[in-house]
Amino acid sequence: MDNDIYGHVNNVTYYSYFDTTINRYLIEVGDLDINNAPVVGYVVSSNCQFKKPVAYPDALDAGLRVIKIGNSSVTYELGLFRDGDAEPAALGQVVHVFVDREQNRAVAIPQTIRGALERILVS
Repeated sequence: MDNDIYGHVNNVTYYSYFDTTINRYLIEVGDLDINNAPVVGYVVSSNCQFKKPVAYPDALDAGLRVIKIGNSSVTYELGLFRDGDAEPAALGQVVHVFVDREQNRAVAIPQTIRGALERILVS
């Protein structure tokens, strides 16, 4: 299902890969409980630069780093690499704003998540 009619991973699928990479990191390192946490991150901006095509069943590696942390927002950079390639197949940027799930309003990034984000912050 990942491949489009041209035999390459469809462009929208890359955004799913980005989302999965970010959320897995937040769950595993930031202790985010995606079902019950009172504060969650919403994607407010995203982009992708496609460098070279990949196709299912290519094995992919994802790289994730943070380039900016604000009070309630974070900007991530991601790279998707075909297994064994040094050059990325795609580069992406995603901005999360953390919101109170019930109030749907921006709030400060929770400390456990902020700590996880700071671990992968580059200057």
